[in-house]
Amino acid sequence: MDRKSILIVALSLGLIVLWQVVLVPKMYPPKPRPTNVVDVATGVLATGGNSVPAMLAGAPAGSSVRPLPATGPEELISITNDTTVFTFSSHGGGVKQFEMRGYPVATGCKNTGTTNLGMVALNGGAPLPAFTLLGGPFGGGTWKLTPVSAGLVARADLPNGLSVIKEFLPSTNYILRHRLVFTNTSEVPIALPEYEYVIGTATSLSPHEPLMALGTHWQNGAKPEVVNQGWFANRTLGCFPGTPRTEYRAGAGNVKWAAVNNQFFALAVIPAAPAAAFRSLQLDLPPPSAEVIAEDSRANPKPVGFESALVYPATVIQPGQTIERFYTVFAGPKEYNTLVNLAKETETDVDSLMGFSKFFGFFAKALLMSMNGLHSWGLSYGFAIIVITVIIKTLFFPLTHASTKSMKRMALLQPEMAKIKEKYKDDPQKVNAKTMEFMREHRINPVAGCIPIVIQIPVFIGFYQMLNAAIELRGTGFLWACDLSQPDTLFMIPGTHLPFNLLPLFWAASTWWQTSLTPTAPGADPAQQKMMKFMPFMFFFFLYNMASGLTLYWTVQNLLGVVQTKLTKPGADPAAAKLLLGKRKK
Repeated sequence: MDRKSILIVALSLGLIVLWQVVLVPKMYPPKPRPTNVVDVATGVLATGGNSVPAMLAGAPAGSSVRPLPATGPEELISITNDTTVFTFSSHGGGVKQFEMRGYPVATGCKNTGTTNLGMVALNGGAPLPAFTLLGGPFGGGTWKLTPVSAGLVARADLPNGLSVIKEFLPSTNYILRHRLVFTNTSEVPIALPEYEYVIGTATSLSPHEPLMALGTHWQNGAKPEVVNQGWFANRTLGCFPGTPRTEYRAGAGNVKWAAVNNQFFALAVIPAAPAAAFRSLQLDLPPPSAEVIAEDSRANPKPVGFESALVYPATVIQPGQTIERFYTVFAGPKEYNTLVNLAKETETDVDSLMGFSKFFGFFAKALLMSMNGLHSWGLSYGFAIIVITVIIKTLFFPLTHASTKSMKRMALLQPEMAKIKEKYKDDPQKVNAKTMEFMREHRINPVAGCIPIVIQIPVFIGFYQMLNAAIELRGTGFLWACDLSQPDTLFMIPGTHLPFNLLPLFWAASTWWQTSLTPTAPGADPAQQKMMKFMPFMFFFFLYNMASGLTLYWTVQNLLGVVQTKLTKPGADPAAAKLLLGKRKK
């Protein structure tokens, strides 16, 4: 590539970085938070300089003011089974957090730090416990927690005569059975207004986990819906800042299940009867401590979470009447077989939490089962990815081999086609006709180089979806990569917050090598040919922080492509052979 082209590309990349890092924050500064907000740490409502307890302010459910479940001392009771530590709180009578036994927050090389981040905790650091009632008469009460032989019971007796009981029964496979009971113990009807039942808050696993890993799901009766950071950010074309959204609400009596999740874990609530609506709210969470920020330079100083809730309509409870609601709760890793079994048991599609799309999900599931199958035979997950890559390359070998032969033959015959173009340069239609006739005569397919790439795209996207959701890869190392589900960061570049990832460098080099060996199409514009050779370096910046497992797959595939290209001969063709022999004599 000439100096002018290199300068243009370099300036373009520089402008992209300048736009995202410097200009966007100045042109679109974050909007100031409203003055009427609740301090998550103190539970105080600030109203223009005056502070009052949030529950005394009577904030409605679903507003930007988040009422705390109680203002008195908090009682915590923990119940442990084989998979989970459930921590129940008297503030709200729900589960403050679900701690995953056997799943540390810090994985791979990251577990050598001085800060003890403990085990993965769903709903950890959230302002409200899961299964907190919001709206109506529920705010401000303290719940009585009573451990029972199989679980725990939380009870609140409200001044209006309404008794509320929550029963929690931990089960196997990360399941929690839950029953909610309303009883009117008074002698008059009780009008219960619309209320929300918080299922939990999606919070980050680690201080530097990207927001895109967080999300909420709900099923609208027919298909699952996903609400994530992209919806709340409301950016135009996904890049240009727009008016941020703070609250999502949808549903018409058809909410069959709802969930909050991060990259590898989910908290899903499946009611026995559909809820009326679903609500999700973006919340500011307490910032990480100074110790964490000092140890992890990538820590997000302003973390957010997505609190979600089931919404129930207003109703009237007659004297002595009891209303019961039953729930199946899943709080655990997004392991495919576990979620499939849960989906069958509850007759839902809760397995969509894996993030596998309908079309590409077929390939993702097949690749996941293949990887786990190879691992069960004793291969590490890193070698399993390499073996799968070799198998995929072998399956596509006949197609790519024929394509490479055709392209090499086409490259040898380019001088002859150039003669046709020169001979009929005044008649473009005849140039096209003669060129196509020449290609048919010499068995050249002009789109041969594109067909293998197009066919392999579903496999690549399936691989991306599989590796992005496979809990099996979390904390699994290979060579210098400490965690195949994360970038293979070796160290932070001194004086910056940029990580040094080695595998993307190998990927870019192998891609450039493969591109340089690929024969160019006849008549291709020279500038386009140079740009194609420079494309690996452009994509390098966009794909630099991809999971090392995916980078490993793509790098191995490139190297196999290089070997195949070097070993493939142009194929038998009289004209091609004559040209080739002529070149050798010279």
